[in-house]
Amino acid sequence: MGIRSNIVWHDLTVQKKDRQKRNGHKSCVIWFTGLSGSGKSTLANALEYEIFTRGYCSYVLDGDNIRHGLNRDLGFSERDRKENIRRIGEVAKLFVDSGFIVSTAFISPYRIDREFVRNMFSKDEFIEVYVSCPLDVCESRDPKGLYKKARNGEIENFTGIHSPYEPPLSPEIIIDTSQSNISQAVSQIINYLKEKEIIKRQ
Repeated sequence: MGIRSNIVWHDLTVQKKDRQKRNGHKSCVIWFTGLSGSGKSTLANALEYEIFTRGYCSYVLDGDNIRHGLNRDLGFSERDRKENIRRIGEVAKLFVDSGFIVSTAFISPYRIDREFVRNMFSKDEFIEVYVSCPLDVCESRDPKGLYKKARNGEIENFTGIHSPYEPPLSPEIIIDTSQSNISQAVSQIINYLKEKEIIKRQ
């Protein structure tokens, strides 16, 4: 008998629907995916500011921030990247259950891992946002100097240089940050949230 045989799922007295009703909006995860430098974190933070100022419960799970704590034991091998995304999916699920609109900003390069996370959620709770941006534009931005280090051999398994990035085949939203500014991108996502009745039409 393993440890899992002694673990029992406990249903909570206060349910997700109860929290959503009190908050006045539905909860979901907005999963930003794209190359390093595409603008995921910038967009996630700009979106959260807009949502927060409208009075909705929100939070951002940022890739670098999570690796400072929860996932500090993980590297960048394919196996560790998969575990990184699995853990974030579980954390995002807790936020959605708590009634929050949570945005995640992770490269999450593999389709199979993103689909694994999608399957954790109910219909319309997982919103995949493909932050599309040409590699050369991302590399020209290089806000953290990572592409330069990767080109110089200082970073291994770097997505877009040594490791592949698999774009979503049918994401809910596509934003090309080489063509759209932050304000336009945020408005596009806000309009989607209104159409799906996650937040109120104002």
